[in-house]
Amino acid sequence: MSQHKPSISPSFSYEPLEETLDVPPRAEKMLIGIPRETAFQENRIALTPDAVGVLVSNGHEVMIEQGAGEGSHFKDKDYSEAGARIVHDRATVYQAPILIKSAPVIEEDLPLLQFNQLIFSPIHLSVLQSSILQKMMEKRITAIAYENLKDDSGSYPIVRSMSEIAGSAVMLIAGQYLGSANHGKGVLLGGISGIAPAKVIILGAGIVGEYAARTALALGASVKIFDNNIYRLKRLQNNVGQRMWTSVIEPRLLAKQLKTCEVAVGALSSVSGRTPLVVSEEMVSHMRPGSVIIDVSIDRGGCFETSKITSHERPVYTNYGVIHYCVPNIPSGFARTASQAISNVLMPLLLDAGEEGGFEKLLWKKMHLRNGIYLFNGALTNYYLSQRFELKYTDLNLLMTSSG
Repeated sequence: MSQHKPSISPSFSYEPLEETLDVPPRAEKMLIGIPRETAFQENRIALTPDAVGVLVSNGHEVMIEQGAGEGSHFKDKDYSEAGARIVHDRATVYQAPILIKSAPVIEEDLPLLQFNQLIFSPIHLSVLQSSILQKMMEKRITAIAYENLKDDSGSYPIVRSMSEIAGSAVMLIAGQYLGSANHGKGVLLGGISGIAPAKVIILGAGIVGEYAARTALALGASVKIFDNNIYRLKRLQNNVGQRMWTSVIEPRLLAKQLKTCEVAVGALSSVSGRTPLVVSEEMVSHMRPGSVIIDVSIDRGGCFETSKITSHERPVYTNYGVIHYCVPNIPSGFARTASQAISNVLMPLLLDAGEEGGFEKLLWKKMHLRNGIYLFNGALTNYYLSQRFELKYTDLNLLMTSSG
């Protein structure tokens, strides 16, 4: 009798069957509300009619307060044709479970906010009040700040776009105020044959500095850039693709360069709190009469000692004969471009959230989005804000684990 060798049947597999475990998410139909902004001279709207059209065709609903797109020259008709519902009553818009704002939450918004609402908006650290945060915490709100929203490459897409706009706009603004029509020096920003180019000083080699430098060079100006971060100076040169005059911020050298420039741009950033003041009042007093200072850092306090916040209606004032432009929200002056840039980031994000079955489910898959959240179901998850306002901090990853 022949002995059979024990055989293992191939029908027994000890591999986990992944495809049976991975249950496809149930798509969620979302209701999104966009109110009309009344504060901070805000002209932008966070979703363009085209973006609304995409969301609606994917089964989502969008409510827009009448006139919300006017500042960006998008009409109510554009939105209704894209499938949005135009609402005349402000309170109705605020009933949407997802609220998308282009200005920060203000005192007047608080009574209208819903419990457990999801809010996308800028945060504007310089004007944020503890009382507003606490009220949002009481309503168990989940809030996402545009400034902190990261993409999968680790950069901040909305901040980047707004910085590109501000940087490019800075030189257009400078050119305007150097012209005779605005009682400027009557100097053409840039250079023509036989005439020395206008001299531009840029403080800060971040995105604003880079785009200001690109625009100034394209106009033919001579550009000098100051920053204490050597890596940033190197990156700026690589990105612009040409050798440029760069320096660390050394006060004597800076003062000397400011004395002879036509335009000085403040584009220094700070991770938390106030921008460093690097140009003293005395340095400004030695600048040429009719030269122009544009302080893009004004929303974080500014980097010129003589800077004071101005508005889009009255953008400039003169101090020591130097024209100062200190409007905090420069991209809002180019509202249509800025709205398209914000919309390009938010629309795909909202589509993903819908497909994953809600924003909270998306956070499980896309860790990088967690950086943008400063409130999660009413818990404060931003360490910097908790320190600043002495409020209890909760780690978002721990919250996610317990809610999962």
